[in-house]
Amino acid sequence: MSKLTPTPSQTVGPYYSIGLNWLITTDLARDATTGERIVVSGRLTDGDGAPIPDAVLEVWQADANGRYAHAEDTQDKPKDATFKGFGRVPTDKDGNFVFTTIKPGAVPGPGNSLQAPHILVALSMRGLLRHVYTRIYFSDEAAANATDPILGLIDEPARRATLVAQRAKGAAEYRWDIAMQGTGETVFFDA
Repeated sequence: MSKLTPTPSQTVGPYYSIGLNWLITTDLARDATTGERIVVSGRLTDGDGAPIPDAVLEVWQADANGRYAHAEDTQDKPKDATFKGFGRVPTDKDGNFVFTTIKPGAVPGPGNSLQAPHILVALSMRGLLRHVYTRIYFSDEAAANATDPILGLIDEPARRATLVAQRAKGAAEYRWDIAMQGTGETVFFDA
């Protein structure tokens, strides 16, 4: 009987540089979508602070009312039929990414709690055999963030801060950087 051994050099990717550009969705909000239109930008870096090009962020979120565009979301809230709530966002050669959406509403959480407005993120990149999952919260939602049951699972305030996008003064723009390892490593969750 022969023994099969895995090939250690196999990795996932590259993603968009080989002709998958048609999957890119960087504008989640159509003109008729209700809610505050926002821009989220940032940079993806490795443990040495070097940019990670050709990665993919899959983002999904609730609409401004706090309802997901999914058949299983049966909340008694109005549903914005123009908002799909999903996008695929690539990083460029310098590890930068940007997408436009609307600020999500609060959604139900564990134990009948309410979660702060947030965007869910699945990240794929070369050398990563499985997605990693994280969230984007908003700096101008401090009261809701303080009681969010998921943020509350993170003991260290400095680690919790890695999930909070900072709003630019006077603009509907947020900055949220992702560090895969090292100082300031972003918090990632088990799916």
